[in-house]
Amino acid sequence: MFKLSYGLFVLTAKDGTKDNGCIINTVIQITSSPMRISIALNKANFTHDMIVKTGEFNVTVLSESAPLDLFKRFGFSSGKDTDKFDGAGYDVRTANGLRYVPLNSNCVISAKVCGSHDYGSHTIFAADVTQSIVLSSEASVTYQYYFDNIKSKVRSQKKKGFVCKICNYVHEGETIPDDFICPLCKHGVQDFEPL
Repeated sequence: MFKLSYGLFVLTAKDGTKDNGCIINTVIQITSSPMRISIALNKANFTHDMIVKTGEFNVTVLSESAPLDLFKRFGFSSGKDTDKFDGAGYDVRTANGLRYVPLNSNCVISAKVCGSHDYGSHTIFAADVTQSIVLSSEASVTYQYYFDNIKSKVRSQKKKGFVCKICNYVHEGETIPDDFICPLCKHGVQDFEPL
């Protein structure tokens, strides 16, 4: 599955006063008229329930300059208990009132859900584009670029443990239990490898 070509994005949503975001790898243009996209989102992400409730989201297209810290902020922790934007140094919003990541990105797309379908671990949301803003001309980060240039920095840290091949979560320790489930992406021990 890692040979499929993917981009990496920050998906953001808001419910009341709570802003949240997570890393996703699936955004696809469905049609050009009307301009419509789809996203695939793991139901275990806090952002998923926000989108189900509000029907709106932003997708920030990350660029190759995205540092590991950005992936840590939006991909390595849950927004249920933390404010992922705390200390980010920016508070910018699109016309729909949702935050986005203005740094290390090349575009933000705002969308309103027009349909969804349950596919087990994930929901696919179809959405009408309500706004799009070009932020830079930098190249979009792909999964391959991430693995070769960003994720490799995690492996260079001399810790004992195991890293999730899906989301990069690090389980520290000499061993990993056979029934261990990643707290972020909900994948099992088969998707972990030694650091």
